[in-house]
Amino acid sequence: MSDPEQTLRLLWPQWQGASLPVVAELLPEVPIEAARTGYAVGTAVLQAVLPSHPGTTARVPVEPTVPDEVTVVDGVESKDVVLRQLSAGLATIGEHDPARILTLGGECSVSVAPFASLAARYGDDLALVWIDAHPDVGLPGSENAGHHAMAVSLLTGHGDPDLLAALPGRLDPSRVALAGLHSWDEGDIGNVSAWGITSFSPQDLRDGAGELVAWLRSTGCSRVAVHLDVDVVDSDEVVLGLGMEPGGMRIDEVRALLAALDDAADVVGLTVAEFIPRQVLFLQRLLDGAPLTR
Repeated sequence: MSDPEQTLRLLWPQWQGASLPVVAELLPEVPIEAARTGYAVGTAVLQAVLPSHPGTTARVPVEPTVPDEVTVVDGVESKDVVLRQLSAGLATIGEHDPARILTLGGECSVSVAPFASLAARYGDDLALVWIDAHPDVGLPGSENAGHHAMAVSLLTGHGDPDLLAALPGRLDPSRVALAGLHSWDEGDIGNVSAWGITSFSPQDLRDGAGELVAWLRSTGCSRVAVHLDVDVVDSDEVVLGLGMEPGGMRIDEVRALLAALDDAADVVGLTVAEFIPRQVLFLQRLLDGAPLTR
């Protein structure tokens, strides 16, 4: 069992990496400012529901204000903001030089800095399992300009040159697996096979994580970083992420998968991302401007 004193708990309520058109389409019942910053609310809820942490907890500073106009630069929405916050995340991690990192997000791109830092630390002994309904292998110019849809691309050395230049480490695609994949943009999905990334659908994992664990062992890595996008959970069971994604994994299947990875290797990184607490956002709207709340 890992020593919690060696684990950095990183709070990263970044929301700017989620594309404005996508957020507006998938969360129309909430005013757009609250919808966009809902990831920050999700980070606070995750911190509240987890046990207290005996080790170090740090928070990456995130610009709170929703701009009047969203810009796309070099094919990446809000590139200047996400680049600044990526640098801030790397600096925060560097201050503590942790052996293990638990990141509570925020949208999916919050995994980029911690996993790149772990890749620099552990080199070829680190594998990555990306548990997500989506592959996140977009590139600048893809239909979805959000930074969160390009996270796996960056970690495997593909994407915007400025963002790539900021990273201390990368992972060879042969040491990256997508787990629970069942929803994608047709223009991006070809990158998975072209780059040599392995993928597993929810159906591949219905009877257990044996195939995924076999893949992990085949990499020769003794350590693994795990990204958990909560939208991998079947939305017919519960809606946890931004969009409705039916046909995904059941909660018990995801829990079993995490346990199997923990048994098979040293989990040195875990990110929980894309949690949108819809009921909390409605409560927030209910109380907005209420007497004595300001």
